[in-house]
Amino acid sequence: MAFTKSTTGKALALTAAVLLAVSLAACGSKKKSGGGGGGTGSTSKPMTLGTTDQVVALDPAASYDFGSLMLEVNVYQFLMQVPAGKKTPEPDAAESCSFTKPTEYTCKMKAGQKFSNGDPLTADDVVFSYKRVVKINDPNGPASLIGNMVDVKASDPSTVVFTLKNANDQTWPLVLGTSAGPIVDSKVFPADKVLADDKVIGSGPYALASYNKNQLVSLKTNANYSGPNKAKAGNITLKYYTEASNMKLDIQQGAIDVALRSLTPTDIGSLKSASGVKVLTGAGGELRYIVFDFKTMPGSNDAQKLAIRKAMAYSVDRQAIADKVFKGTYQPAYSMVPNGIADASEAFKDAFGSAPDKAKAQAALQAAGVKTPVKLNLQYTLGHYGPVSDQEYNELKRQFEATGLFKVSIQSTEYPTYSKERVKDTYPIFQLGWFPDFVDADNYLFNFLSEQNFVHVHYCDPGAKNRPCDKDGVLPLLTTEETKPGADRTAALQQIQKVLATGEMPYLPLLSGNQVAVVRSNVSGVQETLDPTYLIRFWLFSKS
Repeated sequence: MAFTKSTTGKALALTAAVLLAVSLAACGSKKKSGGGGGGTGSTSKPMTLGTTDQVVALDPAASYDFGSLMLEVNVYQFLMQVPAGKKTPEPDAAESCSFTKPTEYTCKMKAGQKFSNGDPLTADDVVFSYKRVVKINDPNGPASLIGNMVDVKASDPSTVVFTLKNANDQTWPLVLGTSAGPIVDSKVFPADKVLADDKVIGSGPYALASYNKNQLVSLKTNANYSGPNKAKAGNITLKYYTEASNMKLDIQQGAIDVALRSLTPTDIGSLKSASGVKVLTGAGGELRYIVFDFKTMPGSNDAQKLAIRKAMAYSVDRQAIADKVFKGTYQPAYSMVPNGIADASEAFKDAFGSAPDKAKAQAALQAAGVKTPVKLNLQYTLGHYGPVSDQEYNELKRQFEATGLFKVSIQSTEYPTYSKERVKDTYPIFQLGWFPDFVDADNYLFNFLSEQNFVHVHYCDPGAKNRPCDKDGVLPLLTTEETKPGADRTAALQQIQKVLATGEMPYLPLLSGNQVAVVRSNVSGVQETLDPTYLIRFWLFSKS
């Protein structure tokens, strides 16, 4: 979740054991998730949270990023959602969901549900929500996640029927709880355009009380909420920071109750010994990587561009970035699938080594006739991937220029602008990060490599004469890993990772890391939400 984050033909097959667990959870389940049902009934004091992450849009059709999803998870309901600490989805707005045919997935809605404005929530609203995501197809939206959906219909006011391309897609319940899944009010949201942030209406445990985008947002408990995620806290204020140092000062002095993304590694280290606060660490899977725009990156032809990408890969010292910039809070990533995720490999270490190799970088450039120094324009975004991206990209500049093969210029942009400009071929080489939609190696690969991938950098342009799709033969491997569990799937996933390092190499993985939050000592419930789903569940939070 650029992003976040899956695409046409989405099958995202899991291991056999997890497939069985998902199937059991999905088929006819009526088990509730979270903290019990019904109304608001909050028992905790109001809370103030801090973040440096920014919102792209609160309309689900136009957002596929962590900052937006953090609010969307709390304002909207989903048909299915993964509860804290679990790996398989359970019903949220649905009463039950199951496969009724191999390519037909049916959800029965709970009775009597309402949006925060009092409008009834029906199957028609669900159908409307999914169809408008596809129709609007915003370049920063989540339409790619539901690429396996052929159609969705309401067979009656309480029944939703999805028709899928791929039969028995056992990960479809997981997709229903991602950025593509928030249910919106069909009486409020336009069918063919994006609704302004301050106008959005949901049926989740919280509703917007006031909204000043990326500055201050107030949430009130939703009196009409009848779902499984009963809010423990009262009203919540979310304060946005442009400087992580100010957020650190506020959490230390008690001006805010929780600091959620992102403090500097130095600040985190100092807060571990500070009085009145606790530093919490949760399971991660976050990935930091470089993206190459195949149209605008340097090089006069495809061979030269590939040589430049390989020379950069030979020149990176990931461990130095992890140590100098992130103080050990991140680790080197030698694949687009981070260590700790099943079926991850270290393909980039195998192909390029773990330390810079100037001789091999120079040989790659000379073989393609690339004149040096190569001018590189590197773009990164402020705040969205943490407060030390400037230090990270200055270290990359130092590393590249230390070879004598590159002359580097770095520039930065605020994320709301960055997210729009990056899909317009504005940035030749740029920073992205990934927060998984759910925990599986496919979620780090399919989204980036399929024909409808969300990155939009011409690695794969279907039908383009000058950029034939799947030059590396990845698409058949994606089909294999989607549909065949066990050893065949593992082999396909690891082969894809190898091809990424030895073929066209559209991405250069750098680092992976875990989640960190800082809370005041009287705050509870935050540790529970720091799980690999990257869903920040405000309803679990409380303050004594």
